[in-house]
This record gives sequence, C-alpha cells and structure tokens, in this order.
Amino acid sequence: MGKTIHTMLRVLDEERSVAFYQKAFGLEVAERLDFTEFTLIYLSNSETEFEVELTVNKGRTEPYDLGDGYGHLAVSVADLDAEHARFEAEGLAPRKLVKFAPDGRLVGRFFFVTDPDGYQIEVLERSGRFK
Repeated sequence: MGKTIHTMLRVLDEERSVAFYQKAFGLEVAERLDFTEFTLIYLSNSETEFEVELTVNKGRTEPYDLGDGYGHLAVSVADLDAEHARFEAEGLAPRKLVKFAPDGRLVGRFFFVTDPDGYQIEVLERSGRFK
C-alpha cells in the first residue's frame, strides 16, 4: 500500500480553522499555497509526517454540507485525561470521555471535539491498537 500523507477538509475561514488546529493539536502551517480560486494550507507537527490539508474556496460564504457519510478524523494522545482538561480550559468544548468496552473488553478511551466547520475529531488515548 502507498504511504498515507494527508487528509483534506474544506473550510470557510482560514484564520479560524488554523487557530483551532493549532490550539487543539499543536499543528502549525507547514506550507500555504495560494491560487486564484482557492488556497491550500498544509498543517503538521513533529509527532507525525501525516498532514491536515485545509482547502479554502475563495468567495464561498455558505457552510459546507457534510452530509451523512462523513465519519471522523482520529488523533492519538499520551494522556487523554490531561488533554480533555486542556481542551476544556481552552474553550474547545470537548464531549465527554468515553470508555469503549463492548463485551467487557476495553477497546479504547476517547472523546470527540468538533472543529469550526463541523468536522468531528476523535481524540484517543494511546494504547492497544491506537498508537
């Protein structure tokens, strides 16, 4: 299989979205490519080579319809409880912590947060298969 390198999210407000991803996940602008009709902003951090690509279509004023097929982006962290508390302190409105253990077997611990454009992001504790 090829190497996964980024995921793309369409956003309305570049400044608002970049600020969210910086505050929430420590992502910084790795590159910004400005074109006539759109701008691409690549965000990354030292944890991984995988990037989040924000696409801003110039002139768009209406929020994107995420439909009923969008799932979520997932990020793993070393200390889930500390990150949840930090998200709360930063005003990022994380949802409740969840211990996912169907049939009594712990699969993972996580919480979700929503970005400014409505994308769902799962923040998972690094354990088991979630490294």
